Amino acid sequence: MVATVITVILFTMLVLTALAIVRIYSLFAVVMLSGVFSLLSALLFVALDAVDVAFTEAAVGAGISTVLMLGTIALTARTQKKATRSGFVPFVVVAVTGVALVYGTLDMPNFGDPTAPASMHVAPEYMTGSVKDIDVANVVTSILASYRGYDTLGETAVVFTAGIGVLVLLSGLGRRRREDEEEDA
Repeated sequence: MVATVITVILFTMLVLTALAIVRIYSLFAVVMLSGVFSLLSALLFVALDAVDVAFTEAAVGAGISTVLMLGTIALTARTQKKATRSGFVPFVVVAVTGVALVYGTLDMPNFGDPTAPASMHVAPEYMTGSVKDIDVANVVTSILASYRGYDTLGETAVVFTAGIGVLVLLSGLGRRRREDEEEDA
């Protein structure tokens, strides 16, 4: 009961933070609220017993992303420009995507269902094979480092590539900003 109340409170805070992000034009405030959103997401993952995902969300979402966005703001404008077009088409795209995502989850097993296919087939194999196959007592470590090693490596490569891409974009922004300032002088 207490866990459900905490989950509902965290989810409500997430929704309120997202609404505040949409309504604010100050990019600094948006970056700070995005960091808050990531920390709230990490807390929600902890409440759902997904500590490894919470750690990643806190490190990447609240940590690295916030620093990169602050660096971007230092090289660009401080406030968002007013939209010149209607937001109706993007709203329809987001609404249709949301409906499709919700529809895709309707036939999923309930959270923690012991009769779910992952609990019936995959989990027992990992639990019994972890010590026997890999000689690692911690099952989570054996799954992430060995059974799903290529997947974890791929995720790391994607995060690394995204970070390098952002740094390349930021270096170009700084150069362009200096050139624009020289032209204005």
